Amino acid sequence: MTLALSSLPRATQDAVAATRERVAALHAELPRNQLVVWTAGNVSERVPATDPEVPGLLVIKPSGVSYDELSAETMVVCTLDGVKIEDGTPDSLVPSSDTAAHAYVYAHLDEVGGVVHTHSTYATAWAARGEEIPCVLTMMADEFGGPIPVGPFAIIGDDSIGRGIVETLRGSRSRAVLMQNHGPFTIGKDARDAVKAAVMCEEVARTVHISRQLGQPLPIEQGFVDSLYDRYQNVYGQRADAADDAAEAR
Repeated sequence: MTLALSSLPRATQDAVAATRERVAALHAELPRNQLVVWTAGNVSERVPATDPEVPGLLVIKPSGVSYDELSAETMVVCTLDGVKIEDGTPDSLVPSSDTAAHAYVYAHLDEVGGVVHTHSTYATAWAARGEEIPCVLTMMADEFGGPIPVGPFAIIGDDSIGRGIVETLRGSRSRAVLMQNHGPFTIGKDARDAVKAAVMCEEVARTVHISRQLGQPLPIEQGFVDSLYDRYQNVYGQRADAADDAAEAR
């Protein structure tokens, strides 16, 4: 029996509605940052758990729908085995062809709350060569903690791509993987975080490619990579506790 959104607890329905709004809005960032063409690419987010009796859910873009036609109401809701639930959308509105890959990632990496897939030009060019992007930029050390690795060749249609993503990124500090002959997938604590990783992945792919046209990029010593990653992940930006302290002082 297919799970129906209308039969789920109100808190879960509200969480789904909020997730649909976020995911729909974040899809606009892909063409805005020139990461996709036509209807390629997708963003998904894990629906926050509100009830232990409700199975895990994700929200993802419908397949083949133009970006300018997307809305919260057209976002598709699926279980973590990639099956669409009765979410209020027409039966003809099927989830992205990459849903099985996204679902596999959520089912096997509990810390992941968002997944993005693009065919951004430079990152996909590295994927076509089956070559990792070397860590020769402090920006890469900050964001990815090392090189951006290459995942195995896999065909769309089942969870093979998801398996490759998980096998490649499990134990890695990188939040991006270049699936060979396919393109980049990125992960994050939520969908916005994964979109940021996709933008940064394309930026470093482009910069390192240009650098290699000029000569041999200089490597960064591992000790510096580690310290840069630690600073960016744990010190850079506004800390939540500092914001709380400031609020209490007012």
